[in-house]
Amino acid sequence: MIDYHTHTSLCGHASGKMEDYVKEAVQCGLDELGFSDHLPMKGGKKNNLSMTLEELPDYVGEVERLRRSFPDICIKLGIEADYVPGNESSLREILARYQFDYVIGSVHSIGTWAFDHPDERDRWDSTDVDNVYANYFDLLRQSARSGLFDIIGHSDLVKKFGHRCEADLSNELNDTAQVFAKHDVAVEINTSGLRKPVKEMYPSKEILTIYQKYNIPIVFGSDAHAPDEVGKDFDKAVLVARQCGYKGYVTFEQRERAVCDFLD
Repeated sequence: MIDYHTHTSLCGHASGKMEDYVKEAVQCGLDELGFSDHLPMKGGKKNNLSMTLEELPDYVGEVERLRRSFPDICIKLGIEADYVPGNESSLREILARYQFDYVIGSVHSIGTWAFDHPDERDRWDSTDVDNVYANYFDLLRQSARSGLFDIIGHSDLVKKFGHRCEADLSNELNDTAQVFAKHDVAVEINTSGLRKPVKEMYPSKEILTIYQKYNIPIVFGSDAHAPDEVGKDFDKAVLVARQCGYKGYVTFEQRERAVCDFLD
């Protein structure tokens, strides 16, 4: 089993040493652990959202050191990058500097609103929820079309605080799945939603069933922000994946994908 979504203290909102994440992964019996901390972004360090550009080489170097120190587990160098329309060129340039195994693309903001940030939660009270959902899925499609990402992260994060769309999302979800399939991205089953107000994995079982219909591959991620969250609730994630018709998942190495079947 793999956990491809873990963070580090460099981002400012996670805790623990990177080595402790690896030790927990070994304890959990994981085959692979992927670090995917937040790529540097404008104002990211000041707002405890990401590392700085100056810290990025240290992050890469620590992953390489841990690979040497823990040869019995496969450690992957990943990164989580926010998709912001208009920033594609600068993002592409930064990503090209290092040999990442995979890049997770995530949408955390609509315009200037960080809709999943606890400090900006009150804005939901004066916002049209249906419109937020429409904008969110449009940005997900744009992120896939950009060609920048291997994996789309927590692909219904918009539900984090429990706000639900009243409009029929069938067209949005099928359009999004078609774009994901056309641009050959994987999606993650992210268990961190179980630890948030919504109390549900990302994406929902309904959405995952649609992804499976379009043969969109999956990875697994805990979105761990502390060592004891590594591999959290993966038994539930695998069960849901099987219920949706998935027979396995994919792994990445230097941005090349390989298929792994579930073991019975």
